[in-house]
Amino acid sequence: QVQLVESGGGLVQVGDSLRLSCVTSGLTFRTYIMGWFRQAPGKEREFVTAISWSGPTNYANSVKGRFTISRDNAKNSVYLQMNSLKPEDSAVYYCALDPGFTISVSYTEYSYWGQGTQVTVSS
Repeated sequence: QVQLVESGGGLVQVGDSLRLSCVTSGLTFRTYIMGWFRQAPGKEREFVTAISWSGPTNYANSVKGRFTISRDNAKNSVYLQMNSLKPEDSAVYYCALDPGFTISVSYTEYSYWGQGTQVTVSS
């Protein structure tokens, strides 16, 4: 059974940084895409960033230059370093896994999800 567990969320001030982590277990795929999505109250779940097995990444325009995704395949983990946080970054952040080969920005392509971790940026 595939499981994803996020950690690292919290309450921070504008301009602060946070690092989210996601550890996966029960994997049966040799390669897979890892992504981060977020959902604010009353809004749809939106793509933040994703990384392929070999390293190529994709970022939403709203986080380019501020967020960095990375992964450690040996540890079955993916990370999201978030810098220069803004109030509009406040949301529940979800880690997601796509057993495919090409990064997608659509949440429907991701088969497995974590439980989410809350990020709140206070002004």
